[in-house]
Amino acid sequence: MTQNSFDVAVIGAGAAGLNAALILGQARRSVIVFDNGSPRNAAADHMNGFLSRDGMNPAELLTIGRGEVRKFGGEFHDGTVVSVTGDGEKFSVELADGSKIQVRKVLVATGLTDRLPVELEVFGERWGRDVLHCPYCHGYSVREQPLGVIAKSAEFAMHQALMVRQWSDDVVLFLHRITELSSEDREKLAARDISIVEGEVVGPVVENDRLVGARLADGTVVARSAVFVGGALTMDPNDAILRAFGAQRAETMMGDFVTVDMMGATSVPGVFAAGNVVDPGAQVIMAAAAGAKAGAGINMMLTNDDLEVALALRS
Repeated sequence: MTQNSFDVAVIGAGAAGLNAALILGQARRSVIVFDNGSPRNAAADHMNGFLSRDGMNPAELLTIGRGEVRKFGGEFHDGTVVSVTGDGEKFSVELADGSKIQVRKVLVATGLTDRLPVELEVFGERWGRDVLHCPYCHGYSVREQPLGVIAKSAEFAMHQALMVRQWSDDVVLFLHRITELSSEDREKLAARDISIVEGEVVGPVVENDRLVGARLADGTVVARSAVFVGGALTMDPNDAILRAFGAQRAETMMGDFVTVDMMGATSVPGVFAAGNVVDPGAQVIMAAAAGAKAGAGINMMLTNDDLEVALALRS
C-alpha cells in the first residue's frame, strides 16, 4: 500500500467489489480493495449469462477486473479484514496483521458461503461440476441430460424442479427428507413429466470422475448426469462486518439478509453493501451491476460531503 488513508474501502474483490472500485476509480476517488481470495464460484470453470463474457472462466474475469481497477489508481491488499469501526464520515479498517487503514466510506462485498446439509455433504466433492445450485448459472451446460433435484422443503422442491425442467425433459425430483407433497403439487409435476423418487438420498455415484447417479438409503441408484441442490442449501452471508454495525436485516426465502436501498446503501450511514452478501440470487452479471450502482451511490455521498466542507470553509 502506498498510503494508509483512502476515500473508500471495498471489502471483497468479486464482481460486485471490483465493479464498484472501477466506478469509483474512474470518478477519481482513492480506493483500496481487500481480497481474501475466496470467491463463491471458485469451483466453476465458466460463467453463463454474462453478456460479452459468456463461457469465460470466472477467475479470468477477476484477473481482468483487477487490472482495470489498477489502471484507475485502485490499490489491492490480499488479506482479511477483521473489523471496521466508524461514525459515517470516517472509518478505521483493521486487518488481520494488526494494521489499520483510514477511509471515508465502506463497501462490503464479501459474498456468501453455500452449505450443504450434513447428510448431503458428501455431494460437496462434486460441487460446481455436476452438483449444482443455480439453473441459470449451469442449466445450459447440462441441457438435455438426465437431471435430478434435491430440496429441503416442498416449496423449494417445486420451485427448482419446475425450473430445471426447462433444460431437460428427463428430470427427477428426489423427495429426500420431504415427508409431504400435496396432491396439487404432484399433479403439477406430472403435467410437466417430472418423476418423483421417494426415499432419502445418501450420496453420489461417480464413475471415471463423472456423476452417473444418486444412491438412496435402500441401495437403489437413480441414474443422473447432474443434480441441482440449490433448494437444499443454506446460504450464509459473510456479513459479520455489517452485523457488527447493526445494519437492518430482513427475512427472505433464502434466509436472513441485510437490506440495502437501490444504490446499495445499508441502514448504517456511510456503509454500503453489494452482491451475494445481500442478494443470494445474484449471478455474476447482477453482482457486477449492483457494484456499479453502489460505486455511484458512494461517489454521490462523497460529493455531498465535499460540498458541505467547501461551504463551511466559505462561511
